[in-house]
Amino acid sequence: MFCNGLFYLTNMTFREAIQFTVSSLSGIYDEREAYNIAELILEHLTGLKRIDRIIQRQQELEADAETTLRQYIRELRLHTPVQYLLQEAWFYGMKLYVDKHVLIPRPETEELVAWLTEDLKQATQPLKVLDIGTGSGCIAIAVKKTIPAADVYALDISQEALEVAKKNALEQNTAITFSRLNILDTNSFAELPVFDIIISNPPYIPVQEQLLMRENVKSQEPHLALFVPDDDPLVFYKAIARLAKQHLNASGTLYLEMHEDLADQTQLLFRDSGYKQVTTRNDMQHKTRMLRVSA
Repeated sequence: MFCNGLFYLTNMTFREAIQFTVSSLSGIYDEREAYNIAELILEHLTGLKRIDRIIQRQQELEADAETTLRQYIRELRLHTPVQYLLQEAWFYGMKLYVDKHVLIPRPETEELVAWLTEDLKQATQPLKVLDIGTGSGCIAIAVKKTIPAADVYALDISQEALEVAKKNALEQNTAITFSRLNILDTNSFAELPVFDIIISNPPYIPVQEQLLMRENVKSQEPHLALFVPDDDPLVFYKAIARLAKQHLNASGTLYLEMHEDLADQTQLLFRDSGYKQVTTRNDMQHKTRMLRVSA
C-alpha cells in the first residue's frame, strides 16, 4: 500500500491515514505530537470529529483528500507548522485564521487571558482594554468575547498581521478598534486614549536562543513577533512601562506574558519604574511566564 515512501498513497482508510501520517513525521516530531498533527489534518480533510472517525475508521479517504494529505506531509517534513498548512488554530475555544504573518497562538497565552478574565468577572463598569502586539488578534478577540461590554483596542506594527486580526474579529463577530503602531516610537503614544487594562504577549526571545528552538518555529514563524536583541531583551517591556505611565489609568492593571528566564528582571523593571504591585503566576508547565502589574 505504501510504496516509495510517502509519494504513493491509495485507498487509505481513516485509520491508515493517521498511522501513515505519524510514521511519515517520525524523526521530526515525537510520536505524541505527530499523532496530534495527524488528528488535526484528518479532521480538517474529512470534517469529522475524532469519535466519528473512530466509528468510521474503515471508511476510505476521498481521492482529493488523499492528494492533499500527501501535499501536507511534504510541507510538514519541511517544518511548516500544521496550523499554517490548515490556516487555522484554536485559541480560547475559537477557531482562528492564521498564516505566516502571525504567531501561532499558544496555550500559555490562553492562561494569561484567563487570569485577566478571572480578575474582571465581577467588574461592573465598562472597561477600556488595550492589546499590544495583537498578531492574529487572539487576545483581543478572546477578551471581547468574554467581556462583551469592554471597549477593546488592538495594536501591531505589522499591517499584514492586522489584516489577519481584522479577518478573525469579523468572523468572530467582535467589534475591536485596530491600529498600526510601533510602541518603540514614543511619539506615537499620543494617538491612544487612556485604558483600564493593558495586556500583551510581546517579543521576548533573545536572538541567541534561536539555536535552541525547533525548526518549525525559528524558520517559519515571524521573527518580528518573536525575537529581541541579546543586549536589550526587555526592550518591549520598557516601552510598555513608558506607555502605561501615560495611558493606563490610576487604578489600571497590566497583564503580560514573559520569558521564564527573565522573570526576575522583568519584575524589577516594573518596580523600578514606580509600579505598586507586581505579581507573577506560573503556567501549567510550572514556568513563571505571566506578570500582573498595578499602576
